[in-house]
Amino acid sequence: MTWTSDDLPPTHKITPAGWLRIVVRGFAVGTVTFGCLLLLLLVRLVERPLCGQGRPVSPFITQFVCRSAFVLMGISYNRIGTPMTGAGAVVANHTSWLDIFALNAAKRIYFVSKAEVAAWPGIGWLARATGTVFIARDRSKASAQVAVFRERLLHGHKLLFFPEGTSTDGQLVLPFKPTLFAAFFDDALRETFAIQPVSVIYHAPKGVDPRHYGWWGDMDFGTHLLATLAQSPQGGVSVVYHDPVRIKDFENRKALAAHLENVVRTGHSDHFGSESR
Repeated sequence: MTWTSDDLPPTHKITPAGWLRIVVRGFAVGTVTFGCLLLLLLVRLVERPLCGQGRPVSPFITQFVCRSAFVLMGISYNRIGTPMTGAGAVVANHTSWLDIFALNAAKRIYFVSKAEVAAWPGIGWLARATGTVFIARDRSKASAQVAVFRERLLHGHKLLFFPEGTSTDGQLVLPFKPTLFAAFFDDALRETFAIQPVSVIYHAPKGVDPRHYGWWGDMDFGTHLLATLAQSPQGGVSVVYHDPVRIKDFENRKALAAHLENVVRTGHSDHFGSESR
């Protein structure tokens, strides 16, 4: 199945009261986000020369921003399960730009994103500042990208991948693309690293289109951001952390991708449509 943004949820139409909420919430979220971004950049001036790739302090600033954003927007946040503490990576389904906040709120992670995101106003700046790994959709650069993954993972970073390859309307989980999982079968990673599957489920407010928080197809970011800030009452998001799996327990990348896809899809199905807490 594919999506286009021609059929926008009716809740994306903004009322006069919605515009007032946009101003109030937007100012609050923007002040916290970009104020803390400035603080993070100042901290990195000290971290980088002393710790190199290590980021002992700045990720906590990112977590504070992400947790605060949900409070300021009025969206409830519910974490289920426990983020893993050992070496490895995280994979999750992808519904919205809100995933960045939802997944950073509970765990210090570093996103793996398509290279185009680096040039996006606002989001691109935040992504670069918080240590996002950008990858190009070019097979000729695959070996170089594996080397980057290896370096970051061996340095103790938790890298987060969206194996669906695109965002959805939030109502189901697409098949996982196995390509990126090849990096984990590198000799330096396979024997000791694990991957934790995570299901992210958005709960629209009662009576509101269930796709309200989904950001898919060629949907404009600005339109979706405004609709999210304008919504009242707000819904919520549940982030379900499943048991990590060891890479060495799988024969190849396709078997690993299929297992993780099944776990994430089951978790999504079990919680989709339930009330957020």
